[in-house]
Amino acid sequence: MAEKLESLKDLKKASANVEATSAETAVVRKPKKDKLGRSYATGKRKDAVARVWIKPGKGNITINDKSIDQYFARPVLKMIINQPFEIANRVNEFDVVCTVKGGGLSGQAGAIKHGISKALNEYEPELRAVLKKAGFLTRDDRTVERKKYGRAKARRSYQFSKR
Repeated sequence: MAEKLESLKDLKKASANVEATSAETAVVRKPKKDKLGRSYATGKRKDAVARVWIKPGKGNITINDKSIDQYFARPVLKMIINQPFEIANRVNEFDVVCTVKGGGLSGQAGAIKHGISKALNEYEPELRAVLKKAGFLTRDDRTVERKKYGRAKARRSYQFSKR
């Protein structure tokens, strides 16, 4: 196994052999589905946590037992939730059922988007490259900065009074 490398040609041959063996042993991801044909994932954003199940369907999205139109009135939030499907060219191919807790509406929409992206990755591992490139599989870990003592808010000071 330990070959003696005496020239650059020997080094090139050795590296070609390593690349060939690594290509043969490339990990092929298998879809993860339950008995009902669903994939599950958890999405997080700010203080919101979303538990998401996806399965093949007509594109119905149910959030906390309400339709997406009832739960999110603003079109921007609906657009955020549908982004993973648009990037992956899977619009109206999956039904989504999710429960979401904590945070505000914007954080909840971000958590659902993260959960849908992870669940799509579990259902169809070939989509990983597309979702990863768009940044949907990465958890956005930005949260609200804590309030400090002696300050009005996290950074805002009380008004200075000279007299």
